[in-house]
Amino acid sequence: MNQTISFQQDRLSNREAASYLGLKPETLSVWRSCGRYSIPFIKVGRRVFYRQSDLDAFIASRTHTQTN
Repeated sequence: MNQTISFQQDRLSNREAASYLGLKPETLSVWRSCGRYSIPFIKVGRRVFYRQSDLDAFIASRTHTQTN
């Protein structure tokens, strides 16, 4: 039960996740379908959800202190 509550508070729709990342929803859909980035997602029927914690981890993994 506790895990269910956590998912409901942490989940974002494709549109919300795209907005959170500063992307268009279509871009996130393309990334998901072609595997460009491995951002975990949850599929329930036709609906797609992302955990905000997974998006935060993705942002952290893309954060750099210098260019090489």
